Amino acid sequence: MSKSTHPAATSVGFISLGCAKNLVDTQIMAGALLEDGLVLAPAPEQADVVVVNTCAFIKDARDESADAIRSACDLKAAGRCRAVIVAGCLPQRDRAAVTERFPAVDAVVGVDALRDLGAVIRRIGQGESGISEVTARSTRLFDPGRRLVVLSGGPYAYLKVAEGCNHLCAFCAIPGIRGRYRSRPMPHVVREAERLLEAGCRELNLVSQDTTAYGADLPGRQRLADLIRALGRIGGKFWIRFLYGYPTRVTGELLAAMGETPGVCRYLDVPVQHADPAVLRAMRRADTVEAVAKLPDRVREALPGAALRTTCLIGHPGETEAGFRRLLRYAEESRFDHLGAFVFSPEDGTPAANMPGRPAAATAERRRARLLEKQWSVVRETARRMVGQRVEVLLEKRDGAGKGEWVARSQGQAPEVDGVTFVRGVPPTAKAGDFAQVRITAAKDYDFDAAWVL
Repeated sequence: MSKSTHPAATSVGFISLGCAKNLVDTQIMAGALLEDGLVLAPAPEQADVVVVNTCAFIKDARDESADAIRSACDLKAAGRCRAVIVAGCLPQRDRAAVTERFPAVDAVVGVDALRDLGAVIRRIGQGESGISEVTARSTRLFDPGRRLVVLSGGPYAYLKVAEGCNHLCAFCAIPGIRGRYRSRPMPHVVREAERLLEAGCRELNLVSQDTTAYGADLPGRQRLADLIRALGRIGGKFWIRFLYGYPTRVTGELLAAMGETPGVCRYLDVPVQHADPAVLRAMRRADTVEAVAKLPDRVREALPGAALRTTCLIGHPGETEAGFRRLLRYAEESRFDHLGAFVFSPEDGTPAANMPGRPAAATAERRRARLLEKQWSVVRETARRMVGQRVEVLLEKRDGAGKGEWVARSQGQAPEVDGVTFVRGVPPTAKAGDFAQVRITAAKDYDFDAAWVL
């Protein structure tokens, strides 16, 4: 690398870990690098500089990040890349741990320095090492620059509407990593949506740490409902979906906006975390006790046929066997279309880390398995009722298995986290991003088979 600027041959490869919000950060970094004259490598193994965008939410995520950093450092040791940069949540949470554990890392970049990555690479090229661009607190918001990059791999995109979180859940380290909640101005979000649609995306997935809190910090009374209506006024055929909600913020106004606005998926992703009031109070989510209990009925009354996704945290301090059985009954009665579960991980700096009454790890793992087994019976029954129904799907790509099918998704299937629909009989003129009517012919695990109708 030149001492004054980036040579045209300098290429950067990304390893992007964690959630969709992290993928948006990777896209921001990639766009900034293109503006700065660098080249994106098709794979980390083919790059001059490898950037690992990390997740640090729980221990499993940190372990995955550590494995990826180690692999990148191995590439450097073998002479297959010149530099390794670690970015995102892990250095933001504990930069010293990264540099001490991985001395071969050339730089660490926090979540407030995404657009500074090109300058960091230039400094490495000038011979610097041990570079740290990590702020004490995360306070910034980013819009995409001139170079819009979409790394989803399909005709859909993630559109980050805010950053940070104001909820102080006892188990969660995110506020300490991402800072206070701050919404992007609505015109900025709408303009990015227009750019994504112009680039060929046909599904916009609105994301943030709590997407239902959008606008609470903006002047006036702008809310997620207002943003949904504004996006619906763009015109044209596309889907709008939002992910990561909070139970108390699923208001009647929001449900009305979803029902009134063309293209809005009748799909809600609202992590309830638990259903036992004592556990919710221990989690510092006491405000959600009533909202959690009423959520499924309220949503289905306002939006008939809506798909519901949730997430549950098992083994939190204070969870008794009786409390867990209450969660099991709730899951069976609520009949969520999609339910994920993870086991409590004591995170340094969080109130729950030192709380008494934590179930044994083996007990928590068994409870998680019981919950997922209960959910599987719900999924099987729901899937059987879908057979024979006609639904609209978004075509994503041809099936790589060589069966002449297409991989698609319905409004009830969010990208990456839910199942897919395999469609046969698709005309040869079809292309990724087309919408189509299909009839469900079979259910298999979390996926569906379907036949083309129109």
